[in-house]
Amino acid sequence: MSTRILKKIWDFLWNSNSIWSWIVDLILIFLIVKFILFPFFGLILCTPLPFVIIESNSMTHEGTFDSWFSLHGQWYLNNEISKAQVREWPWNDGLDKGDIIVVQGLKDYSYKEGDVVIFKIPGQSTPIIHRIVKKYNKNNQTLFSTKGDHNDDQWPYEMEVKEEQILGKAAVRIRWLGWLKLFFVEIFR
Repeated sequence: MSTRILKKIWDFLWNSNSIWSWIVDLILIFLIVKFILFPFFGLILCTPLPFVIIESNSMTHEGTFDSWFSLHGQWYLNNEISKAQVREWPWNDGLDKGDIIVVQGLKDYSYKEGDVVIFKIPGQSTPIIHRIVKKYNKNNQTLFSTKGDHNDDQWPYEMEVKEEQILGKAAVRIRWLGWLKLFFVEIFR
C-alpha cells in the first residue's frame, strides 16, 4: 500500500467525525479486544476467561463485615465455619454488581476454602462467581461446594463443582467499571 492510502485510512479513523468513522472505530475496538487483548490476557492469566463482570448481587455485602455476618452468618455457623474463618477469607467485604474481576487460572487446581472462583455449569452460558465453602474428595475426585455470600443457602448446582468446571479465581477487583456494559445489557433485557 502506498503511503498516501495509509494516510487517508489513518485520517478517516482518527480525524474524521463522520458516523461511518465512528462505526468503523467501534468495530475495530471490538475486534482488537475480542481477538487480541482477551486471548493475550487469557494466555498470561492461564484462563479462557481473564475478565468477568459481576452481573448479580449474590456476592454483595451490605454495611460492615459484622453487620453482613449478622444477616447471613447463620448458614456458615450451621456448616461449622466460624466467623473468624470467614473474616480471614479473601474478598471478605464482598463483591458488588458491576465490579470487573480479573481472573487467575491455576493449573494445579490448588483452590481452597474461601477463594472466590468463577465456574461453568452445564447448560448455562454465563459462568457463576461464588465462594468455595468446602473442598472435599468423593470417589477419588476433588469437589468443591460453593455459595454466594449474599445468598442464604446454596443452589443445587453448587454442591458438587468439579475441578474442570472452574475457570479461575478472583485476583483483582476493579470497582463498578463493569456498569459501562451492564447498563446497556439491562436496558435491552
